Amino acid sequence: MKKLYWLSDTEWVRIEPLLPRGRRGAHRVDDRRVISGIMHMLHSGARWRDCPVAYGPYTTIYNRFNRWSRQGLWTGIFYTLTGSTGTVGTVAVDSTHIKAHRSAAGAKGGPFTMPSDVRAVAARQRSTR
Repeated sequence: MKKLYWLSDTEWVRIEPLLPRGRRGAHRVDDRRVISGIMHMLHSGARWRDCPVAYGPYTTIYNRFNRWSRQGLWTGIFYTLTGSTGTVGTVAVDSTHIKAHRSAAGAKGGPFTMPSDVRAVAARQRSTR
């Protein structure tokens, strides 16, 4: 069985005042269970769909994370729990996932070929400058 993450009593007491209250709509399910599930998923890096059933439906976990992210609530929660917002000032792109089609390098005969009449026009424009 996977090792699950659950908020401790002290962590819960620290973040409970930061949670939204008095909102319209359906009654929220157990906040502690859902937030524990969100923390577990962020720590594991797995797909939301692979969230353990003990935290509830993965759609609830994802929707709560997404909605509270748009509202900016996670910054306060992360700062309260860790002393850091978790926001990084730079972003790195890993290019190993960027693929190009095998024909993207160019046509037959090299990366750039022009018909002879286009070359002649280009040569005349260069010589007149």
